[in-house]
Amino acid sequence: MQFHLNGFRPGDPSILEQIEPDGKSSEMSELPSEVDVLIVGCGPAGLTLAAQLAAFPNINTRIVDQKSGPLQMGQADGIACRTMEMFNAFGFVDRVTKEAYWVNETTFWKPADGQRENIVRGGRIQDTEDGLSEFPHVILNQARVHDFYLEVMRNSRRRLRPDYSRRLLDLQIDRLSSDNAASHPITVRLERTDDDHAGQVETVKARYVVGCDGARSTVRRSLGLTLEGDSANQAWGVMDVLATSNFPDIRLKAAIHSASEGSILIIPREGGYMVRFYIELDKLREDERIANRNITADQLVAAAQRILRPYTLLVKEIVWWSVYEIGQRLCDRFDDVTPKLLGKPAPRVFIVGDACHTHSPKAGQGMNVSMQDAFNLGWKLAAVLEGRSPPGLLHTYSAERQAIAKELIDFDREFARMFSARPKESQEEAVDSVDPAEFQNYFVKQGRFTAGTATRYARSAISGAGTYQHLAKGLTIGMRFHSAPVVRLADAKPLHLGHAFKADGRWRLIAFLGAEDPSYPNSGIRKLCSFLTESAESPLLRHTRTGADIDAVLDLRAVFQQDHRLLDVGTLPPLLLPQKGSYGLHDYEKAFCVDQRTGMNIFEMRGIDRDDGCIVLLRPDQYVAHILPIDSHGELAAFFDGFMLRQN
Repeated sequence: MQFHLNGFRPGDPSILEQIEPDGKSSEMSELPSEVDVLIVGCGPAGLTLAAQLAAFPNINTRIVDQKSGPLQMGQADGIACRTMEMFNAFGFVDRVTKEAYWVNETTFWKPADGQRENIVRGGRIQDTEDGLSEFPHVILNQARVHDFYLEVMRNSRRRLRPDYSRRLLDLQIDRLSSDNAASHPITVRLERTDDDHAGQVETVKARYVVGCDGARSTVRRSLGLTLEGDSANQAWGVMDVLATSNFPDIRLKAAIHSASEGSILIIPREGGYMVRFYIELDKLREDERIANRNITADQLVAAAQRILRPYTLLVKEIVWWSVYEIGQRLCDRFDDVTPKLLGKPAPRVFIVGDACHTHSPKAGQGMNVSMQDAFNLGWKLAAVLEGRSPPGLLHTYSAERQAIAKELIDFDREFARMFSARPKESQEEAVDSVDPAEFQNYFVKQGRFTAGTATRYARSAISGAGTYQHLAKGLTIGMRFHSAPVVRLADAKPLHLGHAFKADGRWRLIAFLGAEDPSYPNSGIRKLCSFLTESAESPLLRHTRTGADIDAVLDLRAVFQQDHRLLDVGTLPPLLLPQKGSYGLHDYEKAFCVDQRTGMNIFEMRGIDRDDGCIVLLRPDQYVAHILPIDSHGELAAFFDGFMLRQN
């Protein structure tokens, strides 16, 4: 963590220096008449987006919610490995890791041979494959995730806080002025619901609006969009309980198929005592809704007790419970640009998370995918609002995330079908039954998908061709950057390279250097740094405003193959020791070496060419955008010219 750049500041370094009052502070009882971004909904998606935009003090962001205050008890709880990587970029992954339940192993239960009214363990596997991520798959109350995001927002320079007790009435887009990037073409009406202002209507004009307002999204309806899909006509119950049981896997994630009583997914919760049950209930008729059943909490407990036979379950307290229907639904686009709009204007209104895709909760993907939606959108909005990229960049949000949501829907449909199917007694049984071993194999096969690490974006202006993929075979273009251990040159600190990259909207240029001595005048790193600091074609000079820190937009890092004790910091090119801030202090955290002590060599682990090296370009949301030879200076410049505006 770096601080004191612009002078010594005592106290908690995570609390940033507040910007001077300018009439745009978020600590106001009323909303301002104009905002840059209005976020509707304080769920995990909305808070992820707000926390990302809070990193940009010049962007006037507000987030509203019809609830009266922060969430106290959440329903989503599973946090995938990829999401943990994202939490690290926001600075609170250690707190989540400490507090959460770690999903280390998963067990699979099936009907016992000869006594099919009882269940028996049929398999036990490691939940996440080795080396998939440096972070675990964990379980934590959604409300705690909200707390961490709210703290990031409060500690930002704008001291961003949600505006609660505001219900969205409607929004209108002025298409005549929407092509003007500086205009505020969206008019939003919000009704106050707090006692002191009940019924009061506020009108806000916004440059952009993002609907993170759930499956019943008012923003989505305002755009004339609908969630299309179907229901499996299967009812499920879910409950968090404090209970005693002699079931041996009560503190392990367990998938249970009984012969005739249905299925259960057991998810242990944080704290050591609480556990969540997802409980299969009866099939619904084609024209029936779950509300018609009048299901009670006692019925859920009784169903769980039947499925767990011969084991006992005595529930002492039901912390929370609900019932739901399985369904998979998806919008055909995630923004306001319809095919009928001539000239394909840049989008102004977006929908995120449950507002544009819904599915069953058992695979633990809802909250995770929603937050990844927001992380994808946040840096793009910031780039456009700060004038670093043209508005057309925003088309990539719907294009990228709608395709990922479609993959999620397809996966969830098959996962839910297999989980609800009756266990086979023989291979000759009907197709609507499932072999328990087949379900376990499917679970293992889809492990990278459920961990969130299988996402791959298609080629676009911000995702390059695979011409040079062979230079870094383990860092796939379009997929998330798979971190690995390194040693920081200046202070010999061992760390993961990916942990150096925060959610600050900057692009990363990671130069993995060949075996040559970097102190040579004609070495690859010296030629690259000379190009970036001296050439008229340099993307660093083209896209960074005069007066800003040299790494404000494009952040160069270097990884050397030599042992850190054999290199001298003083011989590094000046660009790897940049002078920054009001005092012109040197940044010593740009250069890294392979970790010789542990044998975990990042070049070997990620298949990086050790002879020639390469440049890996990372998007602000930590996805690999491009891979280029270390000396492909022209291609490097051309790539950024494709979606960035020249500042000088």
